[in-house]
Amino acid sequence: MEQSSLVGQGRRLLQVGAALLIFTSLEGFVIPYLAAPRLGLSVHTLSALQAVLLLALGLVWPKLILGRLASQVAFWLLIYSALAILAAYLMGAIWGAGNETMRLAAASAHGTPMQEAIIKVVAYSSAPTGLTSFALVLWGLRSIQNK
Repeated sequence: MEQSSLVGQGRRLLQVGAALLIFTSLEGFVIPYLAAPRLGLSVHTLSALQAVLLLALGLVWPKLILGRLASQVAFWLLIYSALAILAAYLMGAIWGAGNETMRLAAASAHGTPMQEAIIKVVAYSSAPTGLTSFALVLWGLRSIQNK
């Protein structure tokens, strides 16, 4: 793959990671005001973890050995996966819902059947996309270029 595309994707991952750091910093202020504060704390922790993950992968990304299509698939699936699971937790925190999908974090926070279904679809969609992206990244790390 053309190295400039990998560099650009790596830079974008760094930007998204930095944006998540800002989000997690600001979201911390609203935790007590959410319908499910425990889920709000989970959003706070999860977004900080994702920020660090995306920052780390952004630094490694330009060194991956992936073709153009594989790097685009890995990049977009990674972004989707990170934002989808975060969105599911955030919806649960705002709605006071989510215990059908995120039992430990949501505790007794139970929403309408529609809210619970939306959270479930969004949360569950993040797993296969994230796993696919991580598998492609692992494949791309098979022989890191020394640059």
